[in-house]
Amino acid sequence: MHEPRFIAIEGSIGAGKTTLAHQLAKQYDARLVLEVDEDNPFMDKFYEDRSTYAFQTQVFFLLNRYNQYLDLAQRDLFSSVVISDYLFHRDRIFAGLNLEGHELHLYEQLFNLIKIKIPKPDLVIFLQAETPVLHGRVEKRGRRFEQNMEYQYLEDVNRAFNNFFFYYSETPLLVINTNEIDLAGEKYNFKELINKINNHRIGREYYNPLGS
Repeated sequence: MHEPRFIAIEGSIGAGKTTLAHQLAKQYDARLVLEVDEDNPFMDKFYEDRSTYAFQTQVFFLLNRYNQYLDLAQRDLFSSVVISDYLFHRDRIFAGLNLEGHELHLYEQLFNLIKIKIPKPDLVIFLQAETPVLHGRVEKRGRRFEQNMEYQYLEDVNRAFNNFFFYYSETPLLVINTNEIDLAGEKYNFKELINKINNHRIGREYYNPLGS
């Protein structure tokens, strides 16, 4: 059994990334790296008028996440386990949805310039769920800046993430079906999940916590 040193957790809005990240950080006594949605000063305006504020929102996320991952690259990743609740590519997925024309072209230039220095995780965990499930979770957590989110936007985001990970092959990938499990509760076998993580070495694997 071999513990991954750097695990990135991904999924659409409401998938449960941060919840699982906290659980794994406790399990591995790991350093926790979290995305900073609520620190983005453009988020409220973005959900009110996406076309006007999309570029500012994406660039803030890109640079902030770049600084977080660059800090990881400059540290000794082998000194402790690192758990992140996002993959660096996350922002590019959103940029593909929210930007177009010259703004998307400029964003792509920025992304390609800085991605070279970004360390790759030993394992990526993709939390997969259907859009109605995600919508229910988003409503339940009640974040202020998400109150103006349209259902169709969430559907588009979910489709974009599924498409991205359908083709993803840069690192080992563990895809977890979370439609019927509550990551914040006790409705799944956490020890079994840890065993899956510790033994996953190469390629992709699909995991149904309830065996359905």
